[in-house]
Amino acid sequence: MDVPALVRRVPSWFLPLVAAVLVALFPLFGVQADVQRQIILICTLALVVSGLNLSLGYAGELALGQAAIFAGGAYVSGYLGAHGHTELLLQLLAAAVASLLIGIITGVPGLRLGSWALAMVSFFLVLLVPDILQLLKEQTGGSFGLSGIQFPTLFGLTLDQEGFYVFVAVCTALWLLMLRNLVTSRHGTAFRTLRESPVLASSLGISVFRMKLSAYAIGALPAGIAGCLFANLDHFISPDSFGFTLSVSILAASILGGSASVYGALIGAAILQLGPLESTSFQQYALVVYGLLLVLGGVLLSNGIAGILDRVRVRAQRRWLPRPRSASFQGERLPAIEGRGLQVEGAVKSFGGVQALQDVSLLAKPGQVTALIGPNGSGKTTLLNMVCGYYRLDGGTIRLGDEPLSSTPYQVARAGVARTFQTPSIPPRLTVAEAVAAGRYASQKASFLSAVLRLPGYRRARNTDVEEARRVLALVGLEDLEHEEAASLPLGTRRLLEVARSLVSRPQVLLLDEAASGLDEDEVERLAVLIRTIRDSGGTVVLVEHNFRLVLSLADHIYVLARGQILAAGSPAEIEVHPEVMTEYLGVKTPAGERLLQTAGQESADD
Repeated sequence: MDVPALVRRVPSWFLPLVAAVLVALFPLFGVQADVQRQIILICTLALVVSGLNLSLGYAGELALGQAAIFAGGAYVSGYLGAHGHTELLLQLLAAAVASLLIGIITGVPGLRLGSWALAMVSFFLVLLVPDILQLLKEQTGGSFGLSGIQFPTLFGLTLDQEGFYVFVAVCTALWLLMLRNLVTSRHGTAFRTLRESPVLASSLGISVFRMKLSAYAIGALPAGIAGCLFANLDHFISPDSFGFTLSVSILAASILGGSASVYGALIGAAILQLGPLESTSFQQYALVVYGLLLVLGGVLLSNGIAGILDRVRVRAQRRWLPRPRSASFQGERLPAIEGRGLQVEGAVKSFGGVQALQDVSLLAKPGQVTALIGPNGSGKTTLLNMVCGYYRLDGGTIRLGDEPLSSTPYQVARAGVARTFQTPSIPPRLTVAEAVAAGRYASQKASFLSAVLRLPGYRRARNTDVEEARRVLALVGLEDLEHEEAASLPLGTRRLLEVARSLVSRPQVLLLDEAASGLDEDEVERLAVLIRTIRDSGGTVVLVEHNFRLVLSLADHIYVLARGQILAAGSPAEIEVHPEVMTEYLGVKTPAGERLLQTAGQESADD
């Protein structure tokens, strides 16, 4: 029997599912009630931490308000339970809705302000919890807590301790399964891309604000569910259970277990619940210990304990279970591209007193390579950033075809404009195929719900993503690296990968910002062939490049920028012997040197 092949066929979720079933069956094995209680507390804390992991570990947004959302779910469920509404599914639904509302209400202003604003807004929300509960003391019991919560029922049947334990274990397992489905989908790739760079995310057609809000709002759901389960554990809740110490413990569990991991939430929750929280004298030193855990976890552990386990798994796979190589796609051709003209008229941009661009006009036509060259600081990348919406025009217009181009970056990308960057930006822990497929996020829609439940719409989008990624990887000669980690590739390979990511959405305009920088001769030739293929397929290519010989061999029309103005424009043959271009671009300032270069250019033309 081929054991490696058999192991490869085992789904990644199989072992976690077996572990979840065994934990859920603990009462049948005679596990004592106090152990069951500890597992319930681990599950509730893991649910809260998993929500933080989604917003912090995957989307890169620090939020400290999980404890407040946890309290919201607990008090909504507790209020229902104390007033005779004991159906647990009803309470779960109410807690989830309440947590989602709290997440949206607190997330919108924090995310609009950006950076640390979300952390501060959510932090103040935690500090307001006791005051809010005191204001609603008739419903919440105020500082004395909410008591009288009746035993929960499921479909009319009262749950005893063992039944409630099984329910909690099943709820936790189902949520972690749904979270795993989400973060391993194209939405998970979009979250990772957002964490790597909001600029990169918007260049792929991802709405940065909506994606951040989605991560924070979805991450609020398990906190509300955990609050419901916590309220029904002891049938009593008080404000002391949801203070600032809990917020810090949630963050510590996330960092220690692994914030960019589904199962890191369980690991971190188990360590904190079975470790320091067992000590009755721990509370007075809680913040100090949590602070030390945060420092040690952040400095010594890359993605926590889950990161260590994941690296061990990857090394074992590489040693014992080599990944299969992708099939060869030699001879694959690029389908026809409906390129559109890009027209810049009288573009003006200044930064303070510095005039970056002054009355710059450019026309890039479909089926042509339009090059933009000039010395460093001449305004080439500034012009690309204005086309992509990262900078606002001070004057002039930019049109795509016959329509004005949007000034919002993700809408520019969705209009059909793709670009590469001077420094390749590749999110970590993504395979080459996943990194390329990220460029298709805005090209084909698949909802969060379809990804979580693995509905047909998600499967269709995923299959198309895989097919398109493989096709484009074959075009750039990287098909054999499909399963490798993208961020670990050499610089030149990552540049080709970035071109493939831009090309996979079949853009109508492709902006290449120094794509040949760092490539060896073979890679430069491969890039040149690819650019010609795009041009011959009908695409519009704008090439910003310092490799003058590559520009001359590829461009149909060249614009030369100097000090924010168009110095010259024309065909490669005209630009090659243009006196001012020779002086400004190549640094030849003497008349004799100019004549020498002109003579060399003429001899090259004669040859």
